[in-house]
Amino acid sequence: MAEIGFYHLTRSGSDQALPALLGRTLAAGQRAVVICGSSDRVAALDAALWLCPEPDWLPHGSVATGEADLQPIWLTTDDEAPNGARFLFLIDGAGSVRLDQFDRVFDLFDGNDEKAVATARTRWKAGKDGGHALTYWQQTLRGWEKMA
Repeated sequence: MAEIGFYHLTRSGSDQALPALLGRTLAAGQRAVVICGSSDRVAALDAALWLCPEPDWLPHGSVATGEADLQPIWLTTDDEAPNGARFLFLIDGAGSVRLDQFDRVFDLFDGNDEKAVATARTRWKAGKDGGHALTYWQQTLRGWEKMA
């Protein structure tokens, strides 16, 4: 079973929160796949990751660049991990039926959007019913805080 962390975004969007989380993933020697809600979102995130100042290097690719097996971070709209990633990032309300194939899952959702919060609760219940280990993190003034 996967360890699923729900990340309640209250102070920034996923474009601002993802780089630090992805940077820690790479620093831990892991690969990541990021499932986005649309192909336009993949393109926007691709640009954002190349331009982010910290960390200053987040090597990644998508179907537009190809060679998934060489990419430490893979951006996609499909429920796939062609780069062999063991860490899964879900944004834009994206989901996966393959959660048990990952060591860690990061479910980032917009806390300022009632619909996003409601669907995150549905994913929480599904994860709990699936026997996964769940944690809940919330953005605060001091950064990410693990909540009970």
